[in-house]
Amino acid sequence: MDLVLASGSPRRAELLKRLGVPYRVIVSEVEEGISCPPWSQWVQEVACLKARNVASFAGEIVLAADTIVLKAGRVLGKPADEQEAETMLTFLAGDVHEVFTGICIVNCLTKEVWRDVGVTKVYFRSLTEQEIKAYIASGEALDKAGAYGIQGLGSLLIEKIEGCYYNVVGLPLVKTMNLLRKCGVQILGQNDN
Repeated sequence: MDLVLASGSPRRAELLKRLGVPYRVIVSEVEEGISCPPWSQWVQEVACLKARNVASFAGEIVLAADTIVLKAGRVLGKPADEQEAETMLTFLAGDVHEVFTGICIVNCLTKEVWRDVGVTKVYFRSLTEQEIKAYIASGEALDKAGAYGIQGLGSLLIEKIEGCYYNVVGLPLVKTMNLLRKCGVQILGQNDN
């Protein structure tokens, strides 16, 4: 089966490798636009837009995902610059927020669509201004929703999480495995067909 990852995220590509299935990457050209509640539905819709965009011209099975960071009704995307990253990290410090990742898989042959969402609570510890500036200077903050990456130095900003770690990275692995199995992809020796 030809599996296509409709994402340019190196983190999603690395996570998909962990499932042990061969795939290729074709980046979706969908603009994510303005988000609106309910958030769990929104991220699934955006993921499906991305998957359908790529499914229109490539692959048998297309997987796409979309991740947002949400605190107090405010969606935090990727910061535009270091100043916006500092504002985001200051806003997140010492408090809890949620990370939503929508997953969508399209079978291009049957037109079937499978979707799911992961939600993880992330508890930031209190941060000093110096810590925030040092983290931003590391270069990790600028290409990630919420201005942090849990898989790198950003792990030092976090006190604890409730839910799936991989969801915060950008692809909840067990949910992704379950959806891929439903569309016939064999993982760990089985599929749901």
